[in-house]
This record gives sequence, structure tokens and C-alpha cells, in this order.
Amino acid sequence: MELGAADRERSAALNAAVGALHRRERTVAELREWLLGRELRADLVDDVLTALVEVGELDDERFASAFAADKRELSGWGSERIEAALTDRGLDPRLAETAASEPRESGLERAAELLRRRGDPLHDEASRTRALSFLTRRGYGYELAYDAIRLTGREAAAQRHRPAHGQ
Repeated sequence: MELGAADRERSAALNAAVGALHRRERTVAELREWLLGRELRADLVDDVLTALVEVGELDDERFASAFAADKRELSGWGSERIEAALTDRGLDPRLAETAASEPRESGLERAAELLRRRGDPLHDEASRTRALSFLTRRGYGYELAYDAIRLTGREAAAQRHRPAHGQ
């Protein structure tokens, strides 16, 4: 039994979409844009996307979760930057917010760890301003960034005032 032209076109579009997903995980919006960029008909693109979602090959929730975890762990991004990046990739803002959220204490500890690794002394207003700018660029909210600066500043002060071992 030979496939008709429409079936061949759908099969080729589906194969192209699966190949694109195997090269790099994408959101539904990103894959739609990619397929439309190949001058495929919108109805064919919608059909392919629906089929891929139904079989679980294309999953925005899975994408958002993995993206947020990677950016948090590997890049040190805060929730605000992760949420913005997910929204920029075409995800529903509610899904982006949910995926990007984390317990406040986890975000605080991650931000403080970034400051510790940076090694900047936080003993004057200029160094605290630089630290605030650094953390907000990474996507940490002002309140959390201030708390992380205060925490690492207290830790540094405690280290400076601790007597040397053996004295």
C-alpha cells in the first residue's frame, strides 16, 4: 500500500520534528516556530505537534522542570531569571512561574553560596552594591539578594573575629 502525498508530507514533517527534538529539547512554541520556518502549512504543523504531545515526545512541563533545574544548578540562576527565560521560550507564564519557583531557603542558600565562591569582601557599601547587582543579574529578587548579602557578610565578620587556632 502506497502512501499518498499528504501522508508522505505528514511523515516527513513528523520525522523532521522528531530529529529536531533529538538534537535539542524544545518547547511546543519553539518547535512550532521551527517547523513553520521550514514553510510547512500551519494545519500540518499543528497536527504534528498534537501527535508529538500525545505520545509524550514533546512536553512543556518536562522541559520547564529540566530547564529550571539545569539553570539553577549549573548556572546559578535565580527564580526570576529562570521564569523570564522560560516565558521567552513560549511557555505559559503560570507554568514558567511554577517551574522556576523554589523554597525561599534554597534560593537564599544558593545566592549566599554564589557570593562565597565569588570571594568579594562585603565590608563596605560599594562591595555590597556590587554583590546586589551580581545577584539581581543572576535573577535573584532584591529582598532575597539583600538577605544573602547580610548572611555572607555576617559569616565573613565572624571569620575575621575568630581567634587563630592555637592562640
